[in-house]
Amino acid sequence: MTQVRVLAGTRKGAFVLTSDGKRDKWSVSGPHFGGWEVYHMKGSPADPDRLYASQNTGWFGQLIQRSDDGGATWQPTGNDFGYAGGDPGTHLWYDGTPRPWEFKRIWHLEPSPDDPDTVYAGGEDAALYKSADGGLTWTELTGLRVQPSAPGWQPGAGGLCLHTIILQKSRMFVAISAAGTFRSDDSGETWRPVNRGLHSEGIPDGDAEVGHCVHHVEAHPSQPDTLFMQKHWDVMRSDDGGLSWTEVSGNLPTDFGFPIGVHAHEPDTIYVVPITSDSLHYPPDGRLRVWRSRSGGNEWEELSAGLPERDCYVNVYRDAMAVDTLDSCGVYFGTTGGQVYVSPDSGDSWAPIVRDLPAVLSVEVQVLS
Repeated sequence: MTQVRVLAGTRKGAFVLTSDGKRDKWSVSGPHFGGWEVYHMKGSPADPDRLYASQNTGWFGQLIQRSDDGGATWQPTGNDFGYAGGDPGTHLWYDGTPRPWEFKRIWHLEPSPDDPDTVYAGGEDAALYKSADGGLTWTELTGLRVQPSAPGWQPGAGGLCLHTIILQKSRMFVAISAAGTFRSDDSGETWRPVNRGLHSEGIPDGDAEVGHCVHHVEAHPSQPDTLFMQKHWDVMRSDDGGLSWTEVSGNLPTDFGFPIGVHAHEPDTIYVVPITSDSLHYPPDGRLRVWRSRSGGNEWEELSAGLPERDCYVNVYRDAMAVDTLDSCGVYFGTTGGQVYVSPDSGDSWAPIVRDLPAVLSVEVQVLS
């Protein structure tokens, strides 16, 4: 029997939500790591019972947790994330003064599609780490922070966080707020900025190589050269592996938001959750909506069935949207109000799985046979 497992990281712990393939009745396990901020949880495509979680508090710092039984039990793994490449130098702060690189937390975990023991971690400040032993030890891929543009990177409002990791065999993409998107063609040894076509308010140079506040980037496995981006203003698309970008915001009510998702079977069907502005982090007119494009952008349709019609002032964070691989593709997202919503029909209709969790930081989904 098909089972669906949704992994929700929240401000006060992790939750595992399970259902069958109908996705209409759910059981809830948690909170795991109660009281800890769980920035991200994700399962290994190579071994679905191998889960990784990043937990953090201001009191106790950073921990990576691993489960080998689908989230029933957890064990802390290695948590040594120091800089491993000598003196990494400095980067710029908001006021233009140089600051040394620091380690603060892990924002994103990306398991290898082929090996359950290999997992990548995106950190703050702007570091990329790799473990080949199931998280017991970590090595920084130091080529990123010594990339020539790195001294000019500045933090976004949430920090200088590496929040997106896309693995395509020897090619990799990462995105950093607020530096931009970067590409490696040699498994992370060397990197180059891939931000041509991005334009950002506050950057006077229209051809700026870095400095763009990228919120999230996604790609579909069947079209690896096509990338979709939700940026700090603007929804963008690249069809040449990030070498150039075109705006595809089209008829969206606002092109500001954080997550972007791609349909599992239709690589030109994408989803965003617009919010009012960079100062008003809630839906326009207090009406929570997902917007879908079936043409890879520009033409968008409002998806509202089952979502709040009024008085809704939540946000949806960058890692809080996921898409499953069932034939009738399921779409999921979590809110800062503690709701996790599911659409079992590619966005046509929505229902809450849970309503009263702590603020949701991340949502991932697994389909289990």
